[in-house]
Amino acid sequence: MGFLANIPLTIVVGGILLVAGLIRLLRVGRRPAGYPPGPPTFPIIGNLHQMPKRDAHLQFQKWAQEYGPVYSLILGTKTLVVLNTDQAVKDLLDKRSGIYSDRQDMYIGQELCSGGMRVLMMKYGPTWRMARKLTHNLLNVSAAKSYVPYQMLENKQMLYEILHTPDNVLDAIRRYSNSLTTAMTFGWRTHSHSDPALQQLFSGFEAFAVLNQTGTAALIDFYPFLRYLPEFLLPAQKKARELHRKEKDLYVGHWKRAKASIKDGTAKPCFCVDLARSQDAEGFSDDQAGYISGTVLEAGSDTTSSTLYAFVQAMVLYPDVQRKAQEQIDKVIGPTRPPTMGDEHDLQYIRAIVKETLRWMPTTIMGAVPHAVTKDDEYMGFLIPKGAGVVNNAYTINMDPKRAPNPRQFNPERYINDTASLGESAAQNDASKRDQFTFGAGRRICPGIHVAERSLFLAISRMLWAFDIKPKLDKYGKAILPDPEKLTQGFVCMPVEFECEITPRGKDRAEQVEKEWEEAKRLLEPGSGQWREIPEGMALSSL
Repeated sequence: MGFLANIPLTIVVGGILLVAGLIRLLRVGRRPAGYPPGPPTFPIIGNLHQMPKRDAHLQFQKWAQEYGPVYSLILGTKTLVVLNTDQAVKDLLDKRSGIYSDRQDMYIGQELCSGGMRVLMMKYGPTWRMARKLTHNLLNVSAAKSYVPYQMLENKQMLYEILHTPDNVLDAIRRYSNSLTTAMTFGWRTHSHSDPALQQLFSGFEAFAVLNQTGTAALIDFYPFLRYLPEFLLPAQKKARELHRKEKDLYVGHWKRAKASIKDGTAKPCFCVDLARSQDAEGFSDDQAGYISGTVLEAGSDTTSSTLYAFVQAMVLYPDVQRKAQEQIDKVIGPTRPPTMGDEHDLQYIRAIVKETLRWMPTTIMGAVPHAVTKDDEYMGFLIPKGAGVVNNAYTINMDPKRAPNPRQFNPERYINDTASLGESAAQNDASKRDQFTFGAGRRICPGIHVAERSLFLAISRMLWAFDIKPKLDKYGKAILPDPEKLTQGFVCMPVEFECEITPRGKDRAEQVEKEWEEAKRLLEPGSGQWREIPEGMALSSL
């Protein structure tokens, strides 16, 4: 004690604070008692050193096999709880959605890349609820039925483009999904894949998705103090700001163009008409309106096109499925016309292909953006702490062999007796009977599920009616088969680009594809490719 008495008080206090700080620092990265199990942690970094640089869904699946239905990862200062069974998703994200619908702070993705305005990453609150209500009006099941004329016209152009440029099938698919979404959202069509706005949308969102799941961008989220370091040490921040600048120009530019057409009376009925009314009533900015409408645009364009591209790959790899599907179409429809939505209930095998494609290749492979819990909760005897991210591990659940035996086989027979719509399936109480988990769950479930189902059915059924999809052959006549495990990276993914051979199923079907598009063009203005008049009964048709 005499020794301590000779040490200045400030040094003693400083030493105590230093020790306390070191103890607190060493607790960072540790898994507290009571949390769900998970891989062993390392001080300060937790499980960060174990996070894969690519194909994270495979590592998350391995951890699920080792640690069970619910496990946790400690990522620097943040906790991530991973749900790996249909029942866990139902119990938490659906039944306890009141506390499981938030988002964690996402500095790179939300603040820097999106100016705090991206609805996908927005925290649960009044602004998110307002945006959700607006998009529900656009995309609910009743409204979705009214968009069939849009979907049919875009589909006719897609088939025409595939007929004439089969090597560019991905371009045709992307234009199809993007044009449908721009028409519903802004009131105009994207009539060409070479449209710079379409090109920017897909390239920009791909860069956004990759940036937010990998590298130093993730570290900045896991260690918030890093954001205060000089920017030359963190090039991800500069890249994020540049992405935001370009994206904001695109989204707000689209919105202002639509807003101007509303004011001068030339607007077509679309989502932005409702959005303008809400802006007048609630006073949110043009920037926010641009991001609300832009979120609808990116969601409707990217996920649908990625799923359709996965379908094309499945047909290359599983010719027996293609043959059986074409046999049903030929029996029900015949060779004189392609299918329509009126044929849906008579083409159950095609509906099964839609569901199997979503299960086999979930584009939101790990549930897109994690939910977050707003208060401490308990599940299966484990503590799920307030603020933890909560992952709907879609790939692992979709590939559960108890739900889908031999899960990496593309087998539509799994759904041959499943007549529920995608929305009905997601809402049912029995989690084991839900078809797939690609659209998310709870209050954050994708609101475009009803429109997407119709777009997928029309595209798949009509492509199979019109074309044979086969592998390319090498110079020795051997089939060049794509690898279904090679995927693009990011929280939204699709098969890496592959070659295939697409040919018409006879001269009469090729002529029918030509005829339908020539007739459809009469509905459009020459040159601009825009609708002359909006079809009657369209949702949001009252200006």
